[in-house]
Amino acid sequence: MPETVLRNRLALLAAAGLLAANAWAADLGAPAANDPLAAARTQIAQKRWPEAIAELKRVDATASADWHNLMGYSLRKSQPPDYAAAERHYDEALRIAPQHRGALEYSGELYLLTGRLDRAEGRLAALDKACFLPCEEYTDLKKAVAQYKAEAAAKR
Repeated sequence: MPETVLRNRLALLAAAGLLAANAWAADLGAPAANDPLAAARTQIAQKRWPEAIAELKRVDATASADWHNLMGYSLRKSQPPDYAAAERHYDEALRIAPQHRGALEYSGELYLLTGRLDRAEGRLAALDKACFLPCEEYTDLKKAVAQYKAEAAAKR
């Protein structure tokens, strides 16, 4: 294989790795330096849903897909959960960034919670296309769909 072809392939793999790392950090991973959502991410990591929602409202970054994804996640996890509001935020995150892996996964989980298997499977198919390599979001939603199907079959 010519050296330039090999160098180009290595550069593509390195770029893909950087993109994957950035996508991961944009969701619920470790906050990046100067991340305006860092305080909300910390509250979410501690499962402090009301505090996370309050912080997200304070930041009010409604042009950000990450902001909508985190708001949807916090609303879905809070007690009592607000599934309708969570769905609106996931939809807005996906309007802004159609391949947002976190919003695809979490909205798929929401669809399972609300008995909409067909929509969850649609999100799983979208994740399959959005993930360059197998990704955690795809794997997690695939497991959740399989568990949902197994529980439904056991009830028959």
